[in-house]
Amino acid sequence: MNFDFKDKVVLVTGGGAGLGLAIARSFVAAAAQVVITDISSDSLVKAVEELAGADGAVHGIVNDASKSDQVNALVAEIVDRYGRLDIAVNNAGISTPLADFHNIAETEFDRVMAVNVKGVWLCMQAEIRQMLQQGGGVIVNMASATSLNTYPQASPYVTSKFAVAGMTRNVAVEYATRNIRINAICPGNVETPLVRSMVKDLSVLYERHAMKRMGQLHEVANGVMYLASDLSSFSTGSLLEVDGGWTAI
Repeated sequence: MNFDFKDKVVLVTGGGAGLGLAIARSFVAAAAQVVITDISSDSLVKAVEELAGADGAVHGIVNDASKSDQVNALVAEIVDRYGRLDIAVNNAGISTPLADFHNIAETEFDRVMAVNVKGVWLCMQAEIRQMLQQGGGVIVNMASATSLNTYPQASPYVTSKFAVAGMTRNVAVEYATRNIRINAICPGNVETPLVRSMVKDLSVLYERHAMKRMGQLHEVANGVMYLASDLSSFSTGSLLEVDGGWTAI
């Protein structure tokens, strides 16, 4: 699918690997000015090296989305460098190994909430402040098929993604008349480092999807690109399912 984001400034958090890198790759190919962040400097360096030769431009910033001072500094650096922030994709997220609910440590729960929920909250706050100053913008949050469904033994992750879905819809309504569109994408299982960390035998995931397969990185990236583009100009507060029919079963 061909998109044109020429002269658009795009932020992708958690862009060092997996879905974040795939999303950043799509925006770079569409001629955007792309900033990617990651908590891992090694992942970030590799990602920037991979993307540097494409049509757009890419800049990497090491960042912890769960820290307000780092998030605020991130947006300030983007504005100082490019003058604005047109599109933000809040993709940074983590999970925990599958475990029975009663055996999950409080520290593990807190860690997932800090990145997946507080991180999105902090990023949206900083992004919206800037978008209000410049007259508008677009935000796409990374939710999940588990924002609308269940996944036994993954309760911290599922809880966090339900929260992201609710936050997306609520904040979208709040800013709907101020030229800021906020949507979320809800992917099914895609073979990424995060999914591989949760499930050893990936074949067991096929049956969760009506299509009997896992999603491909570019299929989720296309959904993000659609939500970020003017093609979705009448969409805000929506949860776009790109899940191979998981939530329809």
